[in-house]
This record gives sequence, C-alpha cells and structure tokens, in this order.
Amino acid sequence: MKTTTTSRVLATTLVTALAGIGLTLPAAGATGSALEPAVSPAHGISHSASQDTSHSRALQADVDAIMKTGTVAVVARSTGPRGSRTATAGVAETVTGEAARPGDRFRIASASKTFVATVVLQLVGEGRLSLDDTVEDWLPGVVSAHGNDGGAITVRQLLQHTSGLFDYTGDFPALTGKAAYEAGRYTTWTPEQLVGIAMKHAPAFAPGDGWSYSNTNYIVAGMIIEKATGRTWQQEVTARVIRPLGLRHTLAPTTDSRIPGRHLHGYSSFGEAGKPIDATEFNPSAAGAAGAMISTTADLTRFYQALLGGRLLRPAELTAMKTTVRAPELDPGWAGARYGLGLMEIPLTCGGSYYSHGGDIPGYTTRDGVSADGRRTVVLNATGDGSPDSTTQQTENTLIDNELCE
Repeated sequence: MKTTTTSRVLATTLVTALAGIGLTLPAAGATGSALEPAVSPAHGISHSASQDTSHSRALQADVDAIMKTGTVAVVARSTGPRGSRTATAGVAETVTGEAARPGDRFRIASASKTFVATVVLQLVGEGRLSLDDTVEDWLPGVVSAHGNDGGAITVRQLLQHTSGLFDYTGDFPALTGKAAYEAGRYTTWTPEQLVGIAMKHAPAFAPGDGWSYSNTNYIVAGMIIEKATGRTWQQEVTARVIRPLGLRHTLAPTTDSRIPGRHLHGYSSFGEAGKPIDATEFNPSAAGAAGAMISTTADLTRFYQALLGGRLLRPAELTAMKTTVRAPELDPGWAGARYGLGLMEIPLTCGGSYYSHGGDIPGYTTRDGVSADGRRTVVLNATGDGSPDSTTQQTENTLIDNELCE
C-alpha cells in the first residue's frame, strides 16, 4: 500500500502511492457561508451580512489555487468567531460533471487517527487502561517475532508513533498500481492480518528511541480498544464521538466499500501513465483504525472544535494528547512538525502553531488545522493525485495558514 511518491509528502498518510499525471477539470468554484447565504449569481459568491466577503473571496482564491495544481475537486470550510465560510471548485464526479458541494462526503483516511486516539484517551480517563500499559498487557503474543516485542511498547508509544513498528502499508502490494488496486480493492482484511504483515519486518528502532509514522500503531490501538471494551473501535468511536456530537455525515465503516449519499469521487493514476481510475469504492478494512473513516468538512470542523475545546477529553488527557515530540520525518511537508497523541502540531507563519492530522488514501487528500482552543478551524479535501511535485501540498498548507493567521 505504500510506495515511493513524487506528488507530495505523505508521511502522515495511509497510502503513499498517489503520484502521477493530475487531472485539471475546468469548473466554476462557489463560496458560501453557513449563516443563511445570499447568493450573488454574477460572482458565484455567497455570504451573510455579518461576514466580510473579502475573506470569502480569499478562501475561494486559495481553493482555486489548489485546483490549478491538478486536482479534480476541492471543498474547504473555514470557521472562526465570525462564523463559517465554505468554498468549492471542480467536480464531484467526472462522468456526470456534477459540481462539488460543501456538504459532500469523502474518505478522511489518516485523519481517523485523531478519533481513535480520542477514544483511547477517554478510556484512560475512565481508568480502564493506562498510557503506560504495554501492548503485551492487552494483546499477548500479537506483537512479536523479528525483533518486535509488545512487552516493550506502550500505548503512548503507539499513539505517538515512537514504537518503532514497521508500517504495514510499506509491504502492501494490493495498492501499488492500477491493476493491483482493481484486483484488491474489495478484499476484506482483519486487524490481525494487517499486524501480521508488519511482524514480518524488524522494527525501525527500539521503542522510544525515535519517531517514525506507522499505520501499524493505530491498527494495534484499535485492537486494544476492542480488548478493553468488548466492542470494536468503530462501535466505540460511533458511541463516544459521532453520536454525542451529532456528526450525522460521519461514518466508521467496517467492510462496506461504498460512500453513501452525496460524495466526492476519488481519482488516482497510482503513479502510472494513462488515465486515472475512479478509486472511490474501497474496502475500508484495509485501513482499519488507521484510516477507514468517512466524513464532511462540517462534521470534521465540529469534531475538532469539540476536541480542542475540551468537550471530549478531561484536561489531563487533552494535555497528554497535545504534548508533542519532534517529528523530523514530516519536515518536507510541514517544516518544524511535532506529533502528540493522534495530533500533529505545525508552526504558523504569523507565530504560534496549530493542531492537525492530515490523511491520504487513493483519490483523496484531507488537510485540516485548528487553533489550540478550537475556536478557529479549517478543513479541506482535494480529490485526484494533484501535482507531480510538492506544489499541491504547499498550496493546501498555504490555505490553512492564511485562514488561521487571518
């Protein structure tokens, strides 16, 4: 599932095989507000009386800039003290030419990790497990062989990517090309099978002696959630986060390959020449607790606001989540990045920093940014492979930085 890519730095992603020829589809963008918009047909801009339309135009300009790098569609939402603004560009589906809409669902990939980390930390706050518990305490014999020792890896190290475990996506041939994807996209995987792939490889370093992004960490974390609660990570995320927050368009699927309702289609060439394929349908069990979820910009905004606003975790657990270490592996995409427990911390050009967790899966790129208090939040999703270099990534970063520094 993980191969070399030249399109963008995807160290925080579920899949890093998304390079190649991008699609550029001319489509009108649309900007709006969540506060009873009044549409101006001449410019395609929607806003409320309480909002400065120049800010909406700036958001649209940044979305259009992302489109110019070779994406198929972009949807973005920026929320702050003055309300929410949305901007879109491109098409939700190339066959019909239907325009992307602000409320379209998409695969959020590794942004799922923040949901999973939140559930683990809730269990910690309830005294049902500890961040200092070892993997072996909960899953005897699961992490072993080839130098892997679950007795030396803590729950904290799983969530912070300091375990040293091999990333199973680095040995996942089913998604290394168009034909491989078509052949394997509907395959059902168990967490044990995914961890088993990683166990064929020696760890990158001894637990606690380094930092390296590994999706295996969150597959194991999902297994620990099930062992501690008797319910799957999907059931716990739904009961503890999705339902209490009223995230009506957010899903934690098991094996259903479809995205229900209105959604963006994802397209990827997998680094190969020729026309990209529609990669939308995908059995999410291959991603599991590392990146199976589906959501919208509005629901992700509500989630991040609640999380950083202290509504989902007790102060001690939220502090633990926000306690970061340097993550130099992420520097090519986010200079100076740090990583906490399911959260990245990224410097802002205007001073200070924001929290985030991006995610990539074939055809979809999710990026987000939220202030430390949750009052300012930016969420975007782009479909297609984007540019064959880091331009798409840099342009997405610029949108987030511009909105948070406004």
